[in-house]
Amino acid sequence: MLHLTDIQLQDNKTFLAMINHVLNVDGFYFSTTYDLTHTLQRLSNTSPEFQEMSLLERADQRFVWNGHLLREFSAQPEVHRFALPVLHGFITMHSCSINGKYFDWILISRRSCFRAGVRYYVRGIDSEGHAANFVETEQIVHYNGSRASFVQTRGSIPVFWSQRPNLKYKPQPLINKVANHMDGFQRHFDSQVIIYGKQVIINLVNQKGSEKPLEQAFATMVSSLASGMIRYVAFDFHKECKNMRWDRLSILLDQVAEIQDELSYFLVDSAGMVVTSQEGVFRSNCMDCLDRTNVIQSLLARRSLQAQLQRLGVLHVGQKLEEQNEFEKIYKNAWADNANACAKQYAGTGALKTDFTRTGKRTQLGLLMDGWNSMIRYYKNNFSDGFRQDSIDLFLGNYSVDELESHSPLSVPRDLKFLALPIIMVVAFSMCIICLLMAGDTWTETLAYVLFWGVASIGTFFIILYNGKDFVDAPRLVQKEKMD
Repeated sequence: MLHLTDIQLQDNKTFLAMINHVLNVDGFYFSTTYDLTHTLQRLSNTSPEFQEMSLLERADQRFVWNGHLLREFSAQPEVHRFALPVLHGFITMHSCSINGKYFDWILISRRSCFRAGVRYYVRGIDSEGHAANFVETEQIVHYNGSRASFVQTRGSIPVFWSQRPNLKYKPQPLINKVANHMDGFQRHFDSQVIIYGKQVIINLVNQKGSEKPLEQAFATMVSSLASGMIRYVAFDFHKECKNMRWDRLSILLDQVAEIQDELSYFLVDSAGMVVTSQEGVFRSNCMDCLDRTNVIQSLLARRSLQAQLQRLGVLHVGQKLEEQNEFEKIYKNAWADNANACAKQYAGTGALKTDFTRTGKRTQLGLLMDGWNSMIRYYKNNFSDGFRQDSIDLFLGNYSVDELESHSPLSVPRDLKFLALPIIMVVAFSMCIICLLMAGDTWTETLAYVLFWGVASIGTFFIILYNGKDFVDAPRLVQKEKMD
């Protein structure tokens, strides 16, 4: 590095910090023997030539997070055995017992590395039809040589929209008025149908307020596409379950029960013969594709698991999974852990509503924890997600470092007000508190000081809020137009 300038040396330290930041995030998995990037059903429908390929060659590129780092190894077949595809998401495996019958229960969530990033900075779809925060979740059962699986997907609302942080608690979602939404929408679902078959969309966003235009746009796109392979189900999660009436989720489950039976699940017997195949997937989403989405996915997965275990003979006729207390505890905690993993990787904190996933009930403590996580999300989304987004783009190769570039991409000049106004607000608020604590005999004078500093702090706060986008930590390595 002797030839690098002082600025380049400083940038190099930042780039290394970005790579380390990504590698220190929980949720990276690899296997030396099993192809983690494909579902059981996809693996069962392959040729002998495919089976002879190395794990790197045959991996589903959507889920290979170290693909950019392995680009030079990919061109050298003789070193493929040293280059393993790495998955990002969540995996848990449990040995379970019901009615004295032992089986393995596995949950795998695969996060796509296409249009990857953090909450608010990566929303909607790109020109190739890749959706933000796209996750494929597979639930697997192994019993007496038989294997069963049920696959679901989640992903951002597949139109061109953004929701840039601006210090407001919930920035206004903006739908791009000039983009060709149908082109991107069709690209997205063409690929989904090819990979998974039928698509049953479960849209959980609010059907009023700021989320309403997105729900309407999604419904309009599905109607305009008029594809027999796509069904659309809108369920206003917050409206239906308000006042902690989470029992009303059964309305949605009953509504899609017949559809779920049609889609079925994948099952192969101990002799390797395919008994049933999954004909399509539920594609669930809310705004972030995290909290509401995970709750619904866990309920759909339980219903499929109930059918699988009955077919395999683990559950007796008439038995319900909900009655198997020991397994229910494992099941609920695993899905809650899955929610936390996906949420930390996208939003920066654990998931909301996990008290329901873990216990089957909404609790006051759960509400308090949701409030705490929401506050942490607010801070991270506004003041540290620019660095996180840059780190992901560097790691995945969306941005390539060029030492011949004359201008440092990290040296973005910031207005004096970026530092001045927050400092003034903090000083003003501190002085306001000090005046109250040091109040003496002259209450009139103390009150005057409090009013002065109070007005100064509140006024500064509103100035910052009004110009919020000037104070957030925005990405610097990838241009805004490319990300939108």
